[in-house]
Amino acid sequence: MKTVLSILIVTTLFSCNSKKNSNVNMEDTSTDSIAMAENTAEKIARANGFDVWKNVSEIAFTFNVDRGENHFDRSWVWKPKTEDVRFMSAKDTLNYNRLKMDSLTMKTDRAFINDKYWLLAPYQIMWDEGTSFSEKENVVSPISKDTLNQLTIVYGNDGGYTPGDAYDFFYDKNYKIKEWNYRQGNSEAVSMSTTWEDYENFKGLEIAKMHKDSTGNLKLYFTNISVKKEVEN
Repeated sequence: MKTVLSILIVTTLFSCNSKKNSNVNMEDTSTDSIAMAENTAEKIARANGFDVWKNVSEIAFTFNVDRGENHFDRSWVWKPKTEDVRFMSAKDTLNYNRLKMDSLTMKTDRAFINDKYWLLAPYQIMWDEGTSFSEKENVVSPISKDTLNQLTIVYGNDGGYTPGDAYDFFYDKNYKIKEWNYRQGNSEAVSMSTTWEDYENFKGLEIAKMHKDSTGNLKLYFTNISVKKEVEN
């Protein structure tokens, strides 16, 4: 169990910023290139139901990790409009508000941000601030070796729980993510690569329920997903 937890805490924690990025930087800083990167990020988000998110009042999910014979899971209920969060595990239950956190809830919130990022990474592309984007076309993906397009996101060195990290999203012609790399501290070395598969629609939100590494020994997946929406006018 400690091995699984170490993987989650050390190598898969993500930035905690939750505001829309308003400043995109690229090696090619031309207006057209910046606009293209912003457009790609937006298309990925919209292809996964980003336009529906504004009507979501609650989302619940269980985050599972299987590594060999070891299993780990924890469950969450999040009300994004009020930032109320409920954490549930086999041993504990904790309710807190992300706008009013102390040292105890910050520790739990680190886990929440990690799990939420895995669940909603296509939306985080739009939400997070202090990021820089770059793009490549027709690259070989790390696991399937398919030819896909790549959007790389690098987080700034200030703010968040793990500043400076980078993520390579490999997406298809429909702007659906198929695989990704996590690179700690924007290192050239890849810390982790997994698939994005078993997509399912939850009231308009397209969510990849399964992620596997190249060996299939590591499986990170979601169960008990439910979405509540406000009444639309």
